[in-house]
Amino acid sequence: MIEIPSDLHPDLVPLAFLLGNWAGAGVSDFPGAEQCNFGQEVSFSHDGRDFLEYVSHTWVLDSEGKKVRPLESESGYWRIDKDRKVEVVMVRDQGVIEIWYGELADKKPQIDLVTDAVARTAASGPYSGGKRLYGYVKSDLMWVGEKATPEVELRPYMSAHLKKTVTPEEVEAMAKSLGDLPDDGIAFFK
Repeated sequence: MIEIPSDLHPDLVPLAFLLGNWAGAGVSDFPGAEQCNFGQEVSFSHDGRDFLEYVSHTWVLDSEGKKVRPLESESGYWRIDKDRKVEVVMVRDQGVIEIWYGELADKKPQIDLVTDAVARTAASGPYSGGKRLYGYVKSDLMWVGEKATPEVELRPYMSAHLKKTVTPEEVEAMAKSLGDLPDDGIAFFK
C-alpha cells in the first residue's frame, strides 16, 4: 500500500510510491568492471518542499551474501511537474554529476529516465550517459540501470530488487498506535 504523508508537497504525490527506506540486492556487470552481486540501501525522503531527497549506497557481496566492500554511492534530488515529467540531479562518489529527465508512466508507478547532461572530474572513469527504469511492483521497488562509455555502447550494467524497510522511529510509532494489548497478546490476532 502506498501512503501519502500529510506534509508531502502536493506536486510530489505522484512520486509517493518512492518514499521510504529500501534495502535489497542486485547484480552488476559491465565490461572492464568487476561482475558481482551487490547489496543496496536506498532512501527517498522529503521535507515539505517540492523535491524528494535520494541517497543510495551499494556494496559488493560475497558468495554467502556478506558485505565485502563499498561499491557505489550516489545522492540527489527528484522533482516532477504537472505533466508527469521527472527531473533528477545526481552526484556519484566516482566524481560524476548527472542531470536526468524522464517521465512517470501513465496509470502505473514506473519512471523511465535518461541522462541529459554529464559532468566528470579528472579522477572519474569513462562515462558518457545512461538510462534507468524504476518500478513499484507488488510493494517492492525494482530498478535497472544502463550505462554507456566512449568505448562501450549503452547496455544494462546494474539492477536490483528492493523491499521497504522500517526505521526505529517507525517501529516506535507503530507500537504507540497499537494501544494496550492483553498480557498474552493473543487478543491482537482475534
